[in-house]
Amino acid sequence: MTDARSTAEDLPVRVFGGPTALIEYGGLRILTDPTFDAPGDYPFGDLVLTKTAPASIDPADLGAVDAVLLSHDEHPDNLDNSGRAFLADVPLVLTTGGGAGRLGGTARGLAPWQAVELTRPDGGSVTVTATPAEHGPKGCEPVTGEVIGFVLTGDGLPTVYVSGDNASLDLVREISERVGAVDTAVLFVGAVRTPFFDGALLTIDSAQSAEAATILGARRVVPVHCDSWGHFTESREDVVAAFAAAGLSDRLQQG
Repeated sequence: MTDARSTAEDLPVRVFGGPTALIEYGGLRILTDPTFDAPGDYPFGDLVLTKTAPASIDPADLGAVDAVLLSHDEHPDNLDNSGRAFLADVPLVLTTGGGAGRLGGTARGLAPWQAVELTRPDGGSVTVTATPAEHGPKGCEPVTGEVIGFVLTGDGLPTVYVSGDNASLDLVREISERVGAVDTAVLFVGAVRTPFFDGALLTIDSAQSAEAATILGARRVVPVHCDSWGHFTESREDVVAAFAAAGLSDRLQQG
């Protein structure tokens, strides 16, 4: 059997801005939270969320995508207008139960720890398991909504964790205890703060992302969700500094 950790060097993860990344895994092309709009404002209740930079790729140039891992559909910084249009051409969208009901089409809802099998081109399979996430302090769901993350596993493949918008290191510990060491962690960071919950974190900050890497035993960390939106209070540079301070710079994917 192939050493799963050794194959991770050949596991491309391309980041396009905001929470959007393409993971090539077991012959499948899997996209996280698609956001392709041009910069602009999004009224959101009493708030206005501002997108400050475009994605680094046009969705028309992305090529075929086998599945989208959508942590949640209710916030424009995780699914904007162009992202919604993009979903119409994707054969499978995995998201929350409520999100699947709102989106329809090929969306399929998963509860935390529920799994689905995807067929690989070589005839094998990839298992996508939904993981719990809290988009703010405990009890935040009535305000911020339901969110999930994902774990990808497969025979001969490294384990990949996609956090979604999560602010709870306790949940990261729970995930680590259940799935074991993670090779690649795609962490949604950015230290998001809004007036909700007196400015409490709605996603992990840079120092917590370094702690999460240690908890998960991650060989590689790919930070996303730390640019292109005005309500993200920390940038990729903050993540780089936090990993350097923790002595973990070698785990951080460059670029």
